[in-house]
Amino acid sequence: MGAGSILYYAIHFQELRNIIQWKTWHQPVHERDPEKEEPSLQKCFYFLDMTSRSFAVVIKELHPELLVPIAIFYLILRGMDTVEDDMTIPIDQKEPVLVNFYKITEKEGWCFDGNHAKERDRELLVQFYHVTKEFRKVKPVYKDIIKDITEKMGSGMADYCRKGDENVYVETIQDYYQYCHYVAGLVANGLTRLFVESGLANPALNDRPHLQRSMGHFLQKTNIIRDIREDYEDNRRFWPREVWSKYVNNFEDLFKPENQEAALNCSSELVLDALNHADECLFYLAGIKEQSVFNFCAIPQAMAVATLVLIFRNPMIFKSNIKITKGEACRVMLDSTQNLRVLSDVYRRFVREIHKKNTPKDPNFLKISITCGKIEQFIDSIFPTQDPKALVQAAEAVQSSPARAEKDAEAEEARQDLIMGTLFTLSCLMIGVAWLFGARFDVAIDQLKNGQWRHPGPSSAESLVNQYDHGEL
Repeated sequence: MGAGSILYYAIHFQELRNIIQWKTWHQPVHERDPEKEEPSLQKCFYFLDMTSRSFAVVIKELHPELLVPIAIFYLILRGMDTVEDDMTIPIDQKEPVLVNFYKITEKEGWCFDGNHAKERDRELLVQFYHVTKEFRKVKPVYKDIIKDITEKMGSGMADYCRKGDENVYVETIQDYYQYCHYVAGLVANGLTRLFVESGLANPALNDRPHLQRSMGHFLQKTNIIRDIREDYEDNRRFWPREVWSKYVNNFEDLFKPENQEAALNCSSELVLDALNHADECLFYLAGIKEQSVFNFCAIPQAMAVATLVLIFRNPMIFKSNIKITKGEACRVMLDSTQNLRVLSDVYRRFVREIHKKNTPKDPNFLKISITCGKIEQFIDSIFPTQDPKALVQAAEAVQSSPARAEKDAEAEEARQDLIMGTLFTLSCLMIGVAWLFGARFDVAIDQLKNGQWRHPGPSSAESLVNQYDHGEL
């Protein structure tokens, strides 16, 4: 830990406490055993750690039935995403790789070294033959699901890369939704099919495509809003023109200081759009049967809500790429890996923070307030804040009021009698003990008769001594 980190955690001690608590108290539902893995699979998990900070943690704790299939699924999608994101690769070279990536997944010895030397995840593709080797060992039913999603995603990514190369960016809100579907909605669909096929989720989730879509869109839309600056610098634009053109004339104007308020209002509209998926994400999570799969789904969703709080009306998103801190992430992971009720409380807390940051100056103020209220209302519908048993008991008490009131009055009178009797007994005991130890009650009584209610001074005390002095015996 560097000097900067030490200073940071000295100021933000609660975040350090969160990290310590996560390291100390978090118990994985399942643990992989690297010693039993082949070198190629160990290499895959190495790349998993290298390419993801948050997903690697939850993937490695998955149920053994899904551990390897989902880890390989993630690396395949990460490899495809690395090709798509690299703006130095010519479109004529990029497009066929993306379109045929689903075939590449089983091609022995395949690798790709066409990425720029500074591309963060370049090494994954350079040694991609480790991934293809392990993919060929996956159960056929899981393999078919992964290949199907990879084919659809590759086709969609290639289409948007071609548009970007021709300077045709995301124009309408429907374009925006379609892009989110290609890069996230399809992933959610594939994962749901894996969960159900393994018997670790309710089969009804396969019949709820809108819930699957919300799980993916919520994450992707949050990332798109947060990464606005980084994408702009890489000549990528995912904020739909239909939205930002309401606030500025040109996309570049969002980054000018004089347009800060307009830019924040624009980002608020996109945050509002993302929040519309929150309740359906909780509904989806109610269909997960196994704890490790629940954790795998819940942590990214909770992180997304926490990220929305961070970026909501935050001008820093137009200046740099911002993320929640490690300490904050540990707190979120601790709170979201228990059960749906606790996760719902996490949602409620973050939604209230967004509502608190909302401002009447924002043209989306009313809609955001209503959406936050709807989310809380949905949470209350599945986990009421009032105990129904207590409400029933209160109603029964009201209904039996005449007889109950008389009985309560008698009980109160008995209680008062007990208190007074206890006080009287204690007083008698205290007076008796004082008399045994030589207390002069005759002196006190004489003083009271003479009207001396106050403590006597020194001269009065001396006269009292002389009055009651019996002399030498």
